[in-house]
Amino acid sequence: MTTIAYLFCNPLLDTPVSPSIWGLEVDKVYQDLGKRQELEQLLLDCQKQPPKYLLIRRLEELGDTIQAISEILTQIENLGIEVIVTEQPYSSSHLNNTNPQNIRATLTQLLQEIQKNQDSRRLRLGHAHNRLQALPPPGKAPFGYRRGKDRYILDRSTACVVKDFFDQFLLYGSLRGAVRYLEKRYGKKISVSTGHRWLTNPVYRGDLGYHNHDIIPNTHQPIISREEAAQIDRLLRRNSSLPPRTATAPRSLAGLVVCQQCQSPMTITKVTTKGKKREYLYLRPINCQEKPPCKAIDYHKVFHQTIDQICQNLPQAVPGINNNNLAGVKDYLTAQINQKQDIIAQLPTLEKQGILDAETTQLRRYKLATEIAQLRSQLDQLPPGNLKAIAQTVSLPQFWLDLSESERRFYLREFIQKIELIHLDYNNWEVKIIFIF
Repeated sequence: MTTIAYLFCNPLLDTPVSPSIWGLEVDKVYQDLGKRQELEQLLLDCQKQPPKYLLIRRLEELGDTIQAISEILTQIENLGIEVIVTEQPYSSSHLNNTNPQNIRATLTQLLQEIQKNQDSRRLRLGHAHNRLQALPPPGKAPFGYRRGKDRYILDRSTACVVKDFFDQFLLYGSLRGAVRYLEKRYGKKISVSTGHRWLTNPVYRGDLGYHNHDIIPNTHQPIISREEAAQIDRLLRRNSSLPPRTATAPRSLAGLVVCQQCQSPMTITKVTTKGKKREYLYLRPINCQEKPPCKAIDYHKVFHQTIDQICQNLPQAVPGINNNNLAGVKDYLTAQINQKQDIIAQLPTLEKQGILDAETTQLRRYKLATEIAQLRSQLDQLPPGNLKAIAQTVSLPQFWLDLSESERRFYLREFIQKIELIHLDYNNWEVKIIFIF
């Protein structure tokens, strides 16, 4: 052998790479995951038959400390092997042909960089071990919780405030409204961005989320249920597709209506009579390029025609969903979750039998837990199973008449993607509803 290569990856921190990155000109690749057993074999093989070159990516892969790296490096170079480091300015032949003063400067700088990287790596490794044990990440506990010995514990004095915030958002679907409610009711001032982080924070759902976006489910007591969390996610997705600030608009059709002829979104304008004794609402296009421009339309007429269309068409649209396919997807995801939970239950037995060591068991349990969290997220995003019953309820005209304007806004966005106004002629028009499903 004339050229060999060595790769080291810690599965807690690094993504394993393929040995093929070195190309065909490398005669043999030694690769370690977590422990450096292959490095020991490399040293034994080099003593028997030294190669000409050893390729590594970084010197840190040879050991966990500066001393260990130096000892391994000296041992290899004493065998007459030229070490080539691809991602750092180090090469045995280069150092031999360079001014000694420059060598010392280069090595000093390189050792300082390695020391800094090793310190950072040890810190991240400690955090990774905490993740394997499903311990909370470092830092202050989220509002509504306090840190316990090995998990978050509900703070009874503040958890009720967070729960009320979620209930307010679920009731009206307005993030800014929920933020204002929190300040008015409890004197708790938070920004809109903080409120959005609360809505998406896995901690409030009983899960732990880490900076690498991994989620470990069911680690502590939640503040909201899985069903409420799924509803929040649906509301956030609906609001993200709407024009800015229409999520908190006082009128329920805000952000939903589009003129089919000019494809312009329509805004709601208010006109009052002299003395402001009467008020009129109109829908008019924002960016109409037609000649003549599309005319404004009475808001209340559009609203009542929208309700009539929902009551007439929604019960017919829901059966159009492929319920068999939906049930099949739910059954598949549920089966995958159950299968992974069964594997987790078998891990202690495999460890007792010596098939897995403690570190591998923890890593496998962690990976399975994050995969279960992803599957549950996909399961929660599916339409609710009682969609047909819900459609029957909201298809009653009296249901809409009994709601407040903010409640109507909430339900309209649960079912409607957009409302198109079709101009039949200058004075006549009709409503076309495009449902989400």
